[in-house]
Amino acid sequence: MYNLLKGKRGIITGALDQNSIAWKVAEKAHEEGASFVLTNAPIAMRMGEIKNLAEKTGSEIIPADATNVEELTNLFVQSQEILGGKIDFVLHSIGMSVNIRKNIPYTESNYDYFAKGIDVSAMSFHKMLSVAKKLDAISEGGSVVALTYMAAQRTYPFYTDMADIKAMLESIARSFGYHYGKDKKVRINTVSQSPTKTTAGTGIKGFGDFYDYADAIAPLGNADAESCADYCITLFSDLTRMVTMQNLFHDGGYSTTGVSSEVLEKMGIKA
Repeated sequence: MYNLLKGKRGIITGALDQNSIAWKVAEKAHEEGASFVLTNAPIAMRMGEIKNLAEKTGSEIIPADATNVEELTNLFVQSQEILGGKIDFVLHSIGMSVNIRKNIPYTESNYDYFAKGIDVSAMSFHKMLSVAKKLDAISEGGSVVALTYMAAQRTYPFYTDMADIKAMLESIARSFGYHYGKDKKVRINTVSQSPTKTTAGTGIKGFGDFYDYADAIAPLGNADAESCADYCITLFSDLTRMVTMQNLFHDGGYSTTGVSSEVLEKMGIKA
């Protein structure tokens, strides 16, 4: 370990179980010397194992609905009281699509479900940042990271409305990143991760086949949850103090590879 986050305070959202990227981020942040609070929606906390993570990392848990401004305000106020000062880093690892859960095709999207997905997965990011800014809860030079996926830029039919929602999430990072950067030097970035075998990821229809396809395309193979956590830690650290408003691909080179020899060979074409 390098003590990259020694003395830093944070808020980590979305840790559900040991397969969660947020779970891995919490473990890495703890190893690198940070103190932080864990948060998730009450229903998600009942389904997951967050208490085990809190015990392992010596962290406290603050339940909060990320779509509720009042609960987010309480989250930032309590976090500062518990940790003894302003917040240095925040991980937004929140995503949900009812349309995907119910296998509703993109062209037939239920708009109430669509709106719910936007509120939970993207608008929550804006609400979180707005609350933090109003409270002046994030220290100058602090870092906020949200997890996203390349379907925001390219079409993946199985990702349906979540693709549009992630595009909104990335836009919020850029727009809010400008204002927060000008006012408080707070950095806001998104990390576009490889297909990852998380509880949420494996719930998408056809995920296994696509995971293998992406793994065959990427020169380095798919990036796993643990390596994504390492990357997030560098973005929380002072080593990236001039990086903001970026969508950063963490995908083994998949996003910039047209085709690989492995895929061509499977099609009977000699590379």
